[in-house]
Amino acid sequence: MKLALAATFLGATLLAGAASAADKRWDGADDLPVNPLACSAGEANAAPAAKPYDGGRPTNAADKAGKPITLVDVPKLIGIGYFNATSKGMQDAAKALGNVTVKTDGPTEAKIDEQIKFIDNYITSGVDGILFAANDPVAIAPVLKKALSKGIHVVGYDANATPDAREWFVNQAEFNGIAKAMVDSMAKEAGEDKSFAIVTSTFTTPNQARWIAEMWAYAQKCHPKLKWLETVEAQEDNNLSFNQATTLINKHGDKLAGLFGMTSVATPASAEAVTKAKLCGKVAVVGLATPNAMKPYVNADCVKSVVLWNPVDLGYAATYVMRAVVDGSLKAGATSVDAGKLGKLNVVNGSEILLGSPFIFTKQNIKDFDF
Repeated sequence: MKLALAATFLGATLLAGAASAADKRWDGADDLPVNPLACSAGEANAAPAAKPYDGGRPTNAADKAGKPITLVDVPKLIGIGYFNATSKGMQDAAKALGNVTVKTDGPTEAKIDEQIKFIDNYITSGVDGILFAANDPVAIAPVLKKALSKGIHVVGYDANATPDAREWFVNQAEFNGIAKAMVDSMAKEAGEDKSFAIVTSTFTTPNQARWIAEMWAYAQKCHPKLKWLETVEAQEDNNLSFNQATTLINKHGDKLAGLFGMTSVATPASAEAVTKAKLCGKVAVVGLATPNAMKPYVNADCVKSVVLWNPVDLGYAATYVMRAVVDGSLKAGATSVDAGKLGKLNVVNGSEILLGSPFIFTKQNIKDFDF
């Protein structure tokens, strides 16, 4: 945990303070290039350079085009609302396609070693394809490459692996789009010159690290007076997330005006911590979470914005992408893929399929969603 390291940056500001603070990425951010979106809707966004296909390829995969296939889905962990929703989407897609069987299985804690064991076991038992959401992009790569070497197709969703370890990755929303939605909401609710902290899973979890890097870049560009206090890790554990949020509240007192929750566990836990501390309306909570987990806090006016995509659609899209890969209709160089009821989804960034823009749940619309 980087609490000690984070404490050394306590009070650092973004562009409002020393240049060294502005140049230092927030704890939990990765080192990859960032591409912050425009501050306003009317301003043009800088388009990233187009990339050629950079995914992997299976070795001597069996020809199963149009034939029944069996898939296993190994998410970061099972038993939480978010991955229950992605699993539902996969079952919906399997039913719609009619020739796909998919089973979700995996660790009960977000531990990469356990996730690798599950994938390795399914390589041994034999499946036609593996769907995964990585706990660590690098550590998971060898076992995914092993699957490819055995002729098993590999498609990721939610959290990526190194590109050569899988064929395609279904990106729920572009990282800079999530970053813009999160930071804009925080600036609006907490105030342009207020201080915030972040509760994330781990500093190595790829999607959280990427979002934090893009949030850092977007905040520098569009909300330079926001002040970052620190980022803390809480795995994806409800009790730990609540305790970490409570510690931040007690540690920073009146200085803390906002909490970012970077996971579907950290965000409701942070909202619960703010509720227990009787700070609703004083400490804004903005984060990624499922609507069912956040309804009590949104309906109580303790949380105004929940940023997410539809995880049911994410699982649905990942299954359609896998079917298209097996059928040979999605190949290197393709610009889009048919995703059933979702229509055509665009290929972006070499070997990624973009689900769409982030969605913001509010008190006005959250009742319309049930997952």
